[in-house]
Amino acid sequence: MVVRRIGQILVDLGFITDEQLEVILDEQQQRPGALLGKIAEDMGLITDDQLAQALAEQLNMQTVQLSDVSLPPDVLEKVTETMAQMYRIVPLKFDGNTLTVATCDPQNLTVQDELRTFLGFDIQMVVATERDIQTCIERYYSSDVDSVEKIIAELNEDEELFQAASALTGDGPFNLTDAEALADSAPVRKLLNMVLLLAIKDHASDIHFEPFEDEFRIRIKAEGVLYEMVPPPRHLAFAITTRIKVMANLDIAERRLPQDGRIELMVGGHPVDLRVSVLPTMFGESTVMRILDRSVVSLSLENVGMDEDTLTKFRKIIDRPNGIILVTGPTGSGKTTTLYSALSEMNDIKDKLITTEDPVEYDIDGIVQIPIDHGIGVTFASCLRAILRQDPDTILVGEIRDVETAEIAVQASLTGHLVFSTLHTNDAPSTITRMKDMGIPTFLITACVEAILAQRLVRRICSNCREETEVSREILIDLGIDPDSVADKKFYRGGGCEKCNNTGYKGRVGLFELMVLNDDLREMIMNNATTDDLRDKAQTYGMIPLRLYGINYVFQGVTTADEVLRETIAD
Repeated sequence: MVVRRIGQILVDLGFITDEQLEVILDEQQQRPGALLGKIAEDMGLITDDQLAQALAEQLNMQTVQLSDVSLPPDVLEKVTETMAQMYRIVPLKFDGNTLTVATCDPQNLTVQDELRTFLGFDIQMVVATERDIQTCIERYYSSDVDSVEKIIAELNEDEELFQAASALTGDGPFNLTDAEALADSAPVRKLLNMVLLLAIKDHASDIHFEPFEDEFRIRIKAEGVLYEMVPPPRHLAFAITTRIKVMANLDIAERRLPQDGRIELMVGGHPVDLRVSVLPTMFGESTVMRILDRSVVSLSLENVGMDEDTLTKFRKIIDRPNGIILVTGPTGSGKTTTLYSALSEMNDIKDKLITTEDPVEYDIDGIVQIPIDHGIGVTFASCLRAILRQDPDTILVGEIRDVETAEIAVQASLTGHLVFSTLHTNDAPSTITRMKDMGIPTFLITACVEAILAQRLVRRICSNCREETEVSREILIDLGIDPDSVADKKFYRGGGCEKCNNTGYKGRVGLFELMVLNDDLREMIMNNATTDDLRDKAQTYGMIPLRLYGINYVFQGVTTADEVLRETIAD
Protein backbone atom coordinates (compact mmCIF):
# COMPACT_ATOMS: atom_id res chain seq x y z
CA MET A 1 0.00 0.00 0.00
CA VAL A 2 1.39 3.40 -1.01
CA VAL A 3 1.01 5.95 1.79
CA ARG A 4 0.03 9.38 0.45
CA ARG A 5 2.02 12.35 1.66
CA ILE A 6 0.37 14.38 4.39
CA GLY A 7 0.87 17.64 2.47
CA GLN A 8 -1.05 16.33 -0.54
CA ILE A 9 -3.85 15.02 1.74
CA LEU A 10 -4.19 18.48 3.35
CA VAL A 11 -4.54 19.98 -0.16
CA ASP A 12 -7.00 17.26 -1.32
CA LEU A 13 -9.18 17.82 1.76
CA GLY A 14 -9.26 21.55 0.94
CA PHE A 15 -7.53 22.58 4.20
CA ILE A 16 -4.63 24.34 2.43
CA THR A 17 -3.79 25.48 -1.12
CA ASP A 18 -0.88 24.30 -3.28
CA GLU A 19 0.81 27.69 -2.69
CA GLN A 20 0.51 27.28 1.10
CA LEU A 21 1.97 23.76 0.81
CA GLU A 22 5.05 25.26 -0.93
CA VAL A 23 5.48 27.71 1.97
CA ILE A 24 5.18 24.88 4.52
CA LEU A 25 7.74 22.76 2.63
CA ASP A 26 10.18 25.73 2.57
CA GLU A 27 9.72 26.13 6.34
CA GLN A 28 10.34 22.40 6.83
CA GLN A 29 13.74 22.79 5.11
CA GLN A 30 14.67 25.25 7.87
CA ARG A 31 13.49 22.88 10.62
CA PRO A 32 15.09 19.47 10.03
CA GLY A 33 13.17 16.64 11.71
CA ALA A 34 9.98 18.69 12.18
CA LEU A 35 6.75 17.07 10.93
CA LEU A 36 4.97 18.85 8.08
CA GLY A 37 1.53 18.70 9.69
CA LYS A 38 2.85 20.18 12.93
CA ILE A 39 4.55 23.01 11.01
CA ALA A 40 1.26 23.77 9.20
CA GLU A 41 -0.52 23.90 12.57
CA ASP A 42 2.20 26.10 14.14
CA MET A 43 1.85 28.52 11.18
CA GLY A 44 -1.91 28.75 11.81
CA LEU A 45 -2.79 27.32 8.38
CA ILE A 46 -4.74 24.35 9.81
CA THR A 47 -6.43 23.48 13.12
CA ASP A 48 -5.55 20.50 15.29
CA ASP A 49 -8.86 18.86 14.29
CA GLN A 50 -7.94 19.18 10.62
CA LEU A 51 -4.48 17.70 11.31
CA ALA A 52 -6.05 14.71 13.12
CA GLN A 53 -8.46 14.21 10.21
CA ALA A 54 -5.61 14.30 7.65
CA LEU A 55 -3.48 11.84 9.65
CA ALA A 56 -6.42 9.45 9.98
CA GLU A 57 -7.01 9.72 6.22
CA GLN A 58 -3.31 9.07 5.51
CA LEU A 59 -3.10 5.96 7.71
CA ASN A 60 -6.65 4.68 7.03
CA MET A 61 -7.68 5.09 10.67
CA GLN A 62 -10.75 6.51 12.42
CA THR A 63 -10.87 9.82 14.26
CA VAL A 64 -12.57 10.31 17.61
CA GLN A 65 -13.82 13.38 19.50
CA LEU A 66 -12.77 12.65 23.07
CA SER A 67 -15.08 15.33 24.48
CA ASP A 68 -18.01 13.13 23.39
CA VAL A 69 -16.62 9.96 24.99
CA SER A 70 -17.07 8.69 28.54
CA LEU A 71 -14.23 6.44 29.71
CA PRO A 72 -15.21 3.49 31.97
CA PRO A 73 -12.93 2.95 35.03
CA ASP A 74 -12.23 -0.70 34.13
CA VAL A 75 -10.81 0.46 30.76
CA LEU A 76 -8.83 3.34 32.31
CA GLU A 77 -7.05 1.03 34.71
CA LYS A 78 -5.59 -0.95 31.78
CA VAL A 79 -3.18 1.97 31.15
CA THR A 80 -1.37 3.79 33.95
CA GLU A 81 -1.02 7.58 33.99
CA THR A 82 2.74 7.28 33.41
CA MET A 83 2.14 5.22 30.27
CA ALA A 84 -0.63 7.56 29.06
CA GLN A 85 1.63 10.62 29.49
CA MET A 86 4.69 8.93 27.96
CA TYR A 87 2.90 7.65 24.85
CA ARG A 88 0.26 10.43 24.70
CA ILE A 89 -2.59 7.93 24.52
CA VAL A 90 -5.98 7.40 26.16
CA PRO A 91 -7.65 3.95 26.44
CA LEU A 92 -11.21 4.01 25.04
CA LYS A 93 -12.65 0.49 25.17
CA PHE A 94 -11.68 -3.09 25.91
CA ASP A 95 -13.34 -5.84 23.93
CA GLY A 96 -12.23 -9.49 24.18
CA ASN A 97 -8.43 -9.11 24.24
CA THR A 98 -8.37 -5.91 22.15
CA LEU A 99 -7.75 -2.51 23.72
CA THR A 100 -8.72 0.51 21.60
CA VAL A 101 -6.59 3.59 22.34
CA ALA A 102 -6.68 7.14 21.02
CA THR A 103 -3.36 8.65 19.91
CA CYS A 104 -2.29 12.06 18.64
CA ASP A 105 0.86 10.57 17.12
CA PRO A 106 -0.35 7.86 14.70
CA GLN A 107 2.78 8.21 12.48
CA ASN A 108 4.84 6.67 15.32
CA LEU A 109 4.23 3.11 14.19
CA THR A 110 6.27 1.58 17.05
CA VAL A 111 3.77 2.70 19.73
CA GLN A 112 1.31 -0.07 18.83
CA ASP A 113 4.03 -2.75 19.19
CA GLU A 114 5.36 -1.26 22.41
CA LEU A 115 1.91 -1.16 24.02
CA ARG A 116 1.29 -4.76 22.92
CA THR A 117 4.59 -5.79 24.59
CA PHE A 118 3.90 -3.90 27.83
CA LEU A 119 0.18 -4.67 28.23
CA GLY A 120 -0.19 -8.09 26.62
CA PHE A 121 -3.33 -7.05 24.64
CA ASP A 122 -4.03 -6.60 20.94
CA ILE A 123 -4.01 -2.85 20.29
CA GLN A 124 -6.28 -0.92 17.93
CA MET A 125 -5.47 2.77 17.33
CA VAL A 126 -7.76 5.71 16.55
CA VAL A 127 -6.72 9.34 16.06
CA ALA A 128 -7.53 12.30 18.35
CA THR A 129 -6.07 15.80 18.70
CA GLU A 130 -3.15 16.43 21.04
CA ARG A 131 -5.26 18.97 22.96
CA ASP A 132 -8.05 16.41 23.50
CA ILE A 133 -5.60 13.72 24.63
CA GLN A 134 -3.97 16.06 27.19
CA THR A 135 -7.35 17.30 28.48
CA CYS A 136 -8.54 13.70 28.82
CA ILE A 137 -5.43 12.64 30.77
CA GLU A 138 -5.82 15.60 33.14
CA ARG A 139 -9.54 14.90 33.62
CA TYR A 140 -9.45 11.14 34.12
CA TYR A 141 -6.03 10.64 35.68
CA SER A 142 -5.14 12.51 38.86
CA SER A 143 -1.72 12.16 40.45
CA ASP A 144 -3.03 9.66 43.02
CA VAL A 145 -4.57 7.38 40.37
CA ASP A 146 -2.32 4.44 39.55
CA SER A 147 0.67 5.71 41.43
CA VAL A 148 3.08 2.98 42.53
CA GLU A 149 1.68 3.39 46.06
CA LYS A 150 -1.89 2.75 44.86
CA ILE A 151 -0.91 -0.30 42.79
CA ILE A 152 0.98 -1.77 45.77
CA ALA A 153 -1.97 -1.07 48.11
CA GLU A 154 -4.21 -2.99 45.68
CA LEU A 155 -1.71 -5.86 45.54
CA ASN A 156 -1.66 -6.06 49.34
CA GLU A 157 -5.45 -6.47 49.38
CA ASP A 158 -5.57 -9.06 46.57
CA GLU A 159 -6.29 -12.28 48.46
CA GLU A 160 -6.44 -14.43 45.30
CA LEU A 161 -2.97 -13.26 44.26
CA PHE A 162 -1.66 -13.98 47.77
CA GLN A 163 -2.97 -17.58 47.62
CA ALA A 164 -1.47 -18.14 44.14
CA ALA A 165 1.91 -16.69 45.16
CA SER A 166 2.04 -18.60 48.46
CA ALA A 167 1.45 -21.88 46.62
CA LEU A 168 4.58 -21.28 44.50
CA THR A 169 7.05 -20.06 47.14
CA GLY A 170 9.16 -22.49 49.13
CA ASP A 171 12.08 -24.73 48.35
CA GLY A 172 10.24 -27.69 46.83
CA PRO A 173 9.35 -28.31 43.18
CA PHE A 174 6.78 -25.99 41.65
CA ASN A 175 4.39 -26.02 38.72
CA LEU A 176 5.97 -24.16 35.79
CA THR A 177 2.59 -23.40 34.21
CA ASP A 178 1.31 -21.84 37.44
CA ALA A 179 4.54 -19.83 37.81
CA GLU A 180 4.22 -18.44 34.27
CA ALA A 181 0.53 -17.66 34.80
CA LEU A 182 1.33 -15.75 38.03
CA ALA A 183 4.19 -13.84 36.36
CA ASP A 184 1.88 -12.96 33.48
CA SER A 185 -1.02 -11.83 35.69
CA ALA A 186 -2.28 -8.26 35.19
CA PRO A 187 -1.29 -6.92 38.68
CA VAL A 188 2.32 -8.15 38.36
CA ARG A 189 2.62 -6.81 34.78
CA LYS A 190 1.11 -3.50 35.88
CA LEU A 191 3.52 -3.01 38.78
CA LEU A 192 6.62 -3.94 36.77
CA ASN A 193 5.56 -1.75 33.82
CA MET A 194 5.04 1.16 36.21
CA VAL A 195 8.48 0.72 37.82
CA LEU A 196 10.21 0.38 34.42
CA LEU A 197 8.51 3.43 32.88
CA LEU A 198 9.15 5.61 35.96
CA ALA A 199 12.82 4.58 36.01
CA ILE A 200 13.27 5.26 32.28
CA LYS A 201 11.40 8.58 32.57
CA ASP A 202 13.66 9.65 35.46
CA HIS A 203 16.78 8.65 33.45
CA ALA A 204 17.70 6.08 36.11
CA SER A 205 20.74 3.86 35.49
CA ASP A 206 19.73 0.77 37.51
CA ILE A 207 16.72 -0.88 39.16
CA HIS A 208 17.34 -3.22 42.12
CA PHE A 209 14.81 -5.87 43.22
CA GLU A 210 16.02 -7.23 46.57
CA PRO A 211 14.34 -9.99 48.62
CA PHE A 212 14.90 -9.99 52.39
CA GLU A 213 13.41 -12.18 55.12
CA ASP A 214 10.42 -9.93 55.85
CA GLU A 215 10.27 -7.55 52.88
CA PHE A 216 10.88 -7.20 49.16
CA ARG A 217 12.66 -3.96 48.30
CA ILE A 218 12.69 -2.04 45.02
CA ARG A 219 15.39 0.63 44.72
CA ILE A 220 16.10 2.86 41.73
CA LYS A 221 19.54 4.36 41.10
CA ALA A 222 19.36 7.81 39.54
CA GLU A 223 22.37 10.09 39.18
CA GLY A 224 24.55 7.69 41.17
CA VAL A 225 22.33 7.48 44.27
CA LEU A 226 19.84 4.76 45.23
CA TYR A 227 16.27 5.76 46.14
CA GLU A 228 13.84 3.30 47.70
CA MET A 229 10.32 2.90 46.33
CA VAL A 230 7.33 1.76 48.35
CA PRO A 231 8.05 -1.96 48.90
CA PRO A 232 5.60 -4.38 47.22
CA PRO A 233 4.15 -7.33 49.22
CA ARG A 234 6.84 -9.85 50.23
CA HIS A 235 4.91 -12.77 48.70
CA LEU A 236 5.19 -11.19 45.22
CA ALA A 237 9.00 -11.37 45.13
CA PHE A 238 8.92 -14.66 43.25
CA ALA A 239 6.26 -13.48 40.77
CA ILE A 240 8.11 -10.24 39.94
CA THR A 241 11.46 -12.03 39.55
CA THR A 242 9.80 -14.66 37.33
CA ARG A 243 8.19 -11.93 35.19
CA ILE A 244 11.62 -10.31 34.69
CA LYS A 245 13.12 -13.71 33.79
CA VAL A 246 10.36 -14.34 31.24
CA MET A 247 11.00 -10.92 29.65
CA ALA A 248 14.77 -11.60 29.57
CA ASN A 249 14.37 -15.16 28.17
CA LEU A 250 16.00 -16.73 31.24
CA ASP A 251 15.30 -20.16 32.76
CA ILE A 252 12.48 -19.61 35.27
CA ALA A 253 12.93 -23.12 36.73
CA GLU A 254 16.58 -22.40 37.68
CA ARG A 255 16.68 -20.72 41.08
CA ARG A 256 20.12 -21.83 42.36
CA LEU A 257 22.52 -20.38 39.76
CA PRO A 258 23.23 -16.76 38.75
CA GLN A 259 21.82 -15.84 35.34
CA ASP A 260 22.39 -12.92 32.96
CA GLY A 261 20.11 -11.76 30.17
CA ARG A 262 18.82 -8.71 28.36
CA ILE A 263 15.47 -7.13 27.57
CA GLU A 264 15.13 -4.90 24.51
CA LEU A 265 12.26 -2.42 24.70
CA MET A 266 11.06 0.46 22.60
CA VAL A 267 9.86 3.24 24.90
CA GLY A 268 8.46 6.41 23.40
CA GLY A 269 9.87 5.46 20.01
CA HIS A 270 13.48 4.98 21.05
CA PRO A 271 15.34 1.79 21.99
CA VAL A 272 16.05 1.00 25.64
CA ASP A 273 18.30 -1.93 26.50
CA LEU A 274 17.94 -3.56 29.92
CA ARG A 275 20.81 -5.77 31.12
CA VAL A 276 19.42 -8.22 33.66
CA SER A 277 21.45 -9.95 36.37
CA VAL A 278 19.76 -12.53 38.63
CA LEU A 279 21.63 -13.69 41.74
CA PRO A 280 20.37 -16.34 44.21
CA THR A 281 20.40 -15.15 47.85
CA MET A 282 19.28 -16.59 51.19
CA PHE A 283 15.73 -15.27 50.74
CA GLY A 284 15.14 -15.57 47.00
CA GLU A 285 16.70 -14.12 43.89
CA SER A 286 18.12 -10.59 43.81
CA THR A 287 17.65 -8.97 40.40
CA VAL A 288 19.37 -5.88 39.03
CA MET A 289 18.49 -4.22 35.73
CA ARG A 290 21.02 -1.86 34.15
CA ILE A 291 19.19 0.62 31.91
CA LEU A 292 20.99 1.63 28.72
CA ASP A 293 18.86 4.37 27.20
CA ARG A 294 20.69 5.51 24.07
CA SER A 295 18.42 8.52 23.59
CA VAL A 296 19.63 10.07 26.87
CA VAL A 297 23.33 10.04 26.05
CA SER A 298 24.74 12.66 23.73
CA LEU A 299 28.06 11.28 22.51
CA SER A 300 30.04 14.47 22.08
CA LEU A 301 33.18 15.62 23.89
CA GLU A 302 31.56 19.07 24.11
CA ASN A 303 28.84 17.58 26.34
CA VAL A 304 31.08 15.47 28.59
CA GLY A 305 31.71 18.46 30.88
CA MET A 306 35.48 19.07 30.58
CA ASP A 307 36.70 22.62 31.07
CA GLU A 308 38.18 24.32 28.00
CA ASP A 309 41.82 23.72 28.95
CA THR A 310 41.38 19.97 29.71
CA LEU A 311 39.28 19.49 26.57
CA THR A 312 41.94 21.14 24.35
CA LYS A 313 44.67 18.91 25.85
CA PHE A 314 42.53 15.76 25.51
CA ARG A 315 41.74 16.53 21.85
CA LYS A 316 45.45 16.92 21.09
CA ILE A 317 46.14 13.52 22.68
CA ILE A 318 43.44 11.61 20.78
CA ASP A 319 44.88 13.09 17.58
CA ARG A 320 48.14 11.17 18.07
CA PRO A 321 48.85 8.32 15.64
CA ASN A 322 49.68 5.64 18.23
CA GLY A 323 50.00 4.95 21.95
CA ILE A 324 47.66 4.00 24.80
CA ILE A 325 45.12 6.40 26.32
CA LEU A 326 43.56 5.16 29.56
CA VAL A 327 40.39 6.38 31.25
CA THR A 328 40.10 5.33 34.89
CA GLY A 329 37.49 5.47 37.60
CA PRO A 330 34.96 3.28 39.43
CA THR A 331 31.91 1.64 37.80
CA GLY A 332 29.34 4.23 36.76
CA SER A 333 31.77 7.16 36.59
CA GLY A 334 31.11 7.82 32.88
CA LYS A 335 34.30 6.24 31.45
CA THR A 336 32.47 4.55 28.57
CA THR A 337 30.62 7.74 27.63
CA THR A 338 33.90 9.70 27.51
CA LEU A 339 35.57 7.06 25.35
CA TYR A 340 32.60 6.79 22.98
CA SER A 341 32.51 10.58 22.69
CA ALA A 342 36.20 10.54 21.71
CA LEU A 343 35.56 7.75 19.17
CA SER A 344 32.55 9.62 17.72
CA GLU A 345 34.79 12.64 17.16
CA MET A 346 37.42 10.47 15.47
CA ASN A 347 34.86 8.51 13.41
CA ASP A 348 36.10 9.41 9.94
CA ILE A 349 35.76 7.50 6.68
CA LYS A 350 39.59 7.51 6.35
CA ASP A 351 40.15 5.56 9.59
CA LYS A 352 39.11 2.08 10.71
CA LEU A 353 37.86 2.00 14.31
CA ILE A 354 37.22 -1.32 16.10
CA THR A 355 35.95 -1.82 19.66
CA THR A 356 35.67 -4.89 21.87
CA GLU A 357 33.33 -4.44 24.82
CA ASP A 358 31.54 -6.31 27.60
CA PRO A 359 28.78 -5.49 26.74
CA VAL A 360 28.45 -3.18 23.69
CA GLU A 361 26.60 -0.23 25.27
CA TYR A 362 26.04 2.20 22.38
CA ASP A 363 25.68 1.36 18.72
CA ILE A 364 27.69 3.83 16.59
CA ASP A 365 27.49 3.87 12.79
CA GLY A 366 30.86 3.44 11.11
CA ILE A 367 32.57 1.68 14.03
CA VAL A 368 33.05 -2.11 14.09
CA GLN A 369 31.91 -3.27 17.56
CA ILE A 370 32.54 -6.76 18.99
CA PRO A 371 30.73 -8.08 22.08
CA ILE A 372 32.69 -10.21 24.57
CA ASP A 373 31.28 -13.67 25.31
CA HIS A 374 33.25 -15.54 27.97
CA GLY A 375 30.98 -18.57 27.58
CA ILE A 376 32.47 -19.39 24.16
CA GLY A 377 35.98 -18.07 24.86
CA VAL A 378 35.60 -14.64 23.24
CA THR A 379 37.70 -12.69 25.78
CA PHE A 380 39.33 -9.26 25.53
CA ALA A 381 42.70 -10.92 24.87
CA SER A 382 41.47 -13.29 22.13
CA CYS A 383 39.42 -10.52 20.49
CA LEU A 384 42.33 -8.11 20.56
CA ARG A 385 44.57 -10.60 18.74
CA ALA A 386 41.93 -11.01 16.02
CA ILE A 387 41.34 -7.25 15.78
CA LEU A 388 45.01 -6.66 14.96
CA ARG A 389 44.55 -8.81 11.85
CA GLN A 390 41.70 -6.53 10.68
CA ASP A 391 44.00 -3.58 9.87
CA PRO A 392 42.54 -1.10 12.41
CA ASP A 393 43.81 2.44 13.02
CA THR A 394 42.15 2.92 16.41
CA ILE A 395 41.13 0.22 18.90
CA LEU A 396 38.95 0.44 22.00
CA VAL A 397 39.43 -2.35 24.53
CA GLY A 398 36.51 -2.17 26.97
CA GLU A 399 38.67 -2.89 30.01
CA ILE A 400 42.19 -4.11 30.76
CA ARG A 401 41.51 -6.85 33.32
CA ASP A 402 44.60 -9.04 33.12
CA VAL A 403 48.25 -9.00 32.09
CA GLU A 404 47.53 -10.85 28.81
CA THR A 405 45.14 -8.12 27.60
CA ALA A 406 47.54 -5.42 28.82
CA GLU A 407 50.48 -6.95 26.92
CA ILE A 408 48.56 -7.23 23.63
CA ALA A 409 47.32 -3.62 24.04
CA VAL A 410 50.94 -2.52 24.55
CA GLN A 411 52.09 -4.47 21.49
CA ALA A 412 49.24 -2.96 19.43
CA SER A 413 50.27 0.57 20.41
CA LEU A 414 53.93 -0.14 19.63
CA THR A 415 52.99 -1.36 16.14
CA GLY A 416 51.34 1.93 15.21
CA HIS A 417 47.81 1.71 16.63
CA LEU A 418 46.02 4.15 18.92
CA VAL A 419 44.51 2.13 21.79
CA PHE A 420 41.83 3.34 24.20
CA SER A 421 40.96 1.39 27.33
CA THR A 422 39.73 1.65 30.92
CA LEU A 423 41.07 0.62 34.31
CA HIS A 424 39.63 0.75 37.82
CA THR A 425 41.93 3.03 39.82
CA ASN A 426 41.41 5.92 42.25
CA ASP A 427 43.22 8.59 40.24
CA ALA A 428 45.52 9.10 37.25
CA PRO A 429 48.97 8.71 38.91
CA SER A 430 48.04 5.47 40.76
CA THR A 431 47.27 3.87 37.35
CA ILE A 432 51.01 3.52 36.75
CA THR A 433 51.36 1.48 39.97
CA ARG A 434 48.35 -0.63 38.98
CA MET A 435 49.94 -1.46 35.61
CA LYS A 436 53.20 -2.42 37.30
CA ASP A 437 51.26 -4.63 39.72
CA MET A 438 49.65 -6.37 36.73
CA GLY A 439 53.14 -7.34 35.60
CA ILE A 440 53.73 -4.89 32.74
CA PRO A 441 57.44 -3.95 32.54
CA THR A 442 58.19 -0.31 33.36
CA PHE A 443 59.95 0.32 30.03
CA LEU A 444 56.80 -0.73 28.14
CA ILE A 445 54.59 1.58 30.23
CA THR A 446 56.83 4.55 29.47
CA ALA A 447 57.06 3.57 25.79
CA CYS A 448 53.35 3.42 25.04
CA VAL A 449 51.15 5.22 27.60
CA GLU A 450 50.42 8.72 26.29
CA ALA A 451 47.89 9.97 28.84
CA ILE A 452 45.63 8.89 31.71
CA LEU A 453 42.27 10.53 32.37
CA ALA A 454 40.70 9.85 35.77
CA GLN A 455 37.07 10.85 36.17
CA ARG A 456 34.12 10.94 38.57
CA LEU A 457 30.52 12.10 38.30
CA VAL A 458 28.97 14.46 40.83
CA ARG A 459 25.36 15.60 40.95
CA ARG A 460 24.52 19.11 39.75
CA ILE A 461 22.57 21.46 41.99
CA CYS A 462 19.02 21.82 40.61
CA SER A 463 18.86 25.23 38.89
CA ASN A 464 15.17 25.57 39.75
CA CYS A 465 15.56 25.46 43.55
CA ARG A 466 19.19 26.60 44.01
CA GLU A 467 19.73 28.65 47.15
CA GLU A 468 22.63 30.01 49.21
CA THR A 469 23.77 27.90 52.14
CA GLU A 470 26.43 27.66 54.83
CA VAL A 471 29.12 24.96 54.70
CA SER A 472 30.46 23.74 58.05
CA ARG A 473 34.12 24.27 58.96
CA GLU A 474 34.51 20.49 59.35
CA ILE A 475 33.50 19.81 55.72
CA LEU A 476 35.77 22.58 54.41
CA ILE A 477 38.70 21.19 56.42
CA ASP A 478 37.93 17.68 55.13
CA LEU A 479 38.11 19.09 51.60
CA GLY A 480 41.51 20.58 52.38
CA ILE A 481 40.24 24.17 52.39
CA ASP A 482 41.18 26.73 55.04
CA PRO A 483 37.73 28.00 56.22
CA ASP A 484 39.11 31.51 56.91
CA SER A 485 40.47 31.86 53.35
CA VAL A 486 36.99 31.33 51.83
CA ALA A 487 34.97 33.46 54.25
CA ASP A 488 33.90 35.74 51.37
CA LYS A 489 32.86 32.85 49.07
CA LYS A 490 29.22 31.91 48.47
CA PHE A 491 28.09 28.30 48.66
CA TYR A 492 24.87 26.83 47.22
CA ARG A 493 22.57 23.85 47.56
CA GLY A 494 19.25 22.70 46.09
CA GLY A 495 16.28 23.32 48.38
CA GLY A 496 14.25 20.53 46.73
CA CYS A 497 11.40 20.98 44.27
CA GLU A 498 9.15 18.98 41.91
CA LYS A 499 11.64 19.19 39.04
CA CYS A 500 14.34 17.37 41.01
CA ASN A 501 12.02 15.04 42.98
CA ASN A 502 12.90 17.04 46.13
CA THR A 503 16.53 15.84 46.04
CA GLY A 504 18.06 19.28 45.34
CA TYR A 505 20.03 17.78 42.43
CA LYS A 506 19.26 17.53 38.71
CA GLY A 507 21.72 15.93 36.28
CA ARG A 508 25.40 15.19 36.77
CA VAL A 509 28.69 16.76 35.77
CA GLY A 510 32.13 15.18 35.37
CA LEU A 511 35.30 15.82 37.37
CA PHE A 512 38.44 15.17 35.32
CA GLU A 513 42.11 14.65 36.16
CA LEU A 514 44.24 14.52 33.00
CA MET A 515 47.85 13.36 33.35
CA VAL A 516 49.75 13.72 30.07
CA LEU A 517 53.04 11.81 30.15
CA ASN A 518 56.15 13.78 29.15
CA ASP A 519 59.89 13.00 29.32
CA ASP A 520 60.23 14.04 32.98
CA LEU A 521 57.31 11.88 34.13
CA ARG A 522 58.55 8.93 32.03
CA GLU A 523 62.00 9.20 33.61
CA MET A 524 60.42 9.24 37.10
CA ILE A 525 58.39 6.10 36.23
CA MET A 526 61.59 4.37 35.02
CA ASN A 527 63.22 5.28 38.35
CA ASN A 528 60.25 3.79 40.25
CA ALA A 529 59.05 7.10 41.69
CA THR A 530 56.17 6.88 44.19
CA THR A 531 52.59 7.72 43.23
CA ASP A 532 52.74 10.84 45.43
CA ASP A 533 55.89 12.07 43.67
CA LEU A 534 54.28 11.47 40.26
CA ARG A 535 51.17 13.35 41.39
CA ASP A 536 53.19 16.35 42.59
CA LYS A 537 55.25 16.46 39.40
CA ALA A 538 52.17 16.11 37.15
CA GLN A 539 50.59 19.08 38.94
CA THR A 540 53.59 21.24 38.07
CA TYR A 541 52.79 20.43 34.42
CA GLY A 542 49.18 21.54 34.76
CA MET A 543 47.31 18.46 36.00
CA ILE A 544 44.35 19.48 38.18
CA PRO A 545 43.57 16.80 40.84
CA LEU A 546 40.00 15.47 40.97
CA ARG A 547 39.27 17.09 44.32
CA LEU A 548 40.53 20.52 43.24
CA TYR A 549 38.49 20.19 40.02
CA GLY A 550 35.45 19.52 42.19
CA ILE A 551 36.20 22.41 44.57
CA ASN A 552 36.22 24.77 41.57
CA TYR A 553 32.71 23.53 40.74
CA VAL A 554 31.64 24.16 44.37
CA PHE A 555 32.85 27.78 44.14
CA GLN A 556 30.99 28.17 40.81
CA GLY A 557 27.74 26.92 42.40
CA VAL A 558 27.57 23.88 40.10
CA THR A 559 27.68 21.23 42.84
CA THR A 560 27.89 20.96 46.63
CA ALA A 561 30.86 20.39 48.95
CA ASP A 562 29.18 17.18 50.20
CA GLU A 563 29.11 15.75 46.65
CA VAL A 564 32.80 16.45 46.03
CA LEU A 565 33.70 14.98 49.42
CA ARG A 566 31.66 11.85 48.63
CA GLU A 567 33.19 11.24 45.20
CA THR A 568 36.86 12.17 45.63
CA ILE A 569 39.70 11.19 47.95
CA ALA A 570 42.23 13.52 49.56
CA ASP A 571 45.50 13.96 47.69
